[in-house]
Amino acid sequence: MNTEPLHNFVEKLKAQNSSWVADVKDALGEVTITVPREAIIDVCNFLKGEQDFDLLADLCGSDCGPEEDPRFEVNYHLFSTTHYNRLRLKVLLMEDEPNVESVTSLWKTANWHERETYDLLGIVFDNHPDLRRILLPSDFDGHALRKDYPLRGYEPYSLS
Repeated sequence: MNTEPLHNFVEKLKAQNSSWVADVKDALGEVTITVPREAIIDVCNFLKGEQDFDLLADLCGSDCGPEEDPRFEVNYHLFSTTHYNRLRLKVLLMEDEPNVESVTSLWKTANWHERETYDLLGIVFDNHPDLRRILLPSDFDGHALRKDYPLRGYEPYSLS
């Protein structure tokens, strides 16, 4: 797939504010832009408002492992229903500060995606309107998709 049109959006981001683009990866017909944590709201606001990326198709997190630095990443999959292009944004987070600003003010669908990412990985979305567990019980200990979580898990309830 030709990614040239996607790189035009990267150049528009850089023209708006060069500090918004920390890295760009091109793979399998997709473009991923690494964005500094502090800039995620500004970048998303620009892409939604001025570049017509009006749909947050998905938001998910990943744990690269406790030995990695940065340990966590949050991926934002944006789609434009106007020009039918897709962009992926990535924010890298340190283990001792796994916080990033919530994008629920821009896309309502981010609400549940951010809650799931918080629940399973422990990534905190600052200023989220209702950040609480969504899949696991409220008294569940830990975050099940972290790579340091025990393989056999923790069974807080007896099945007998």
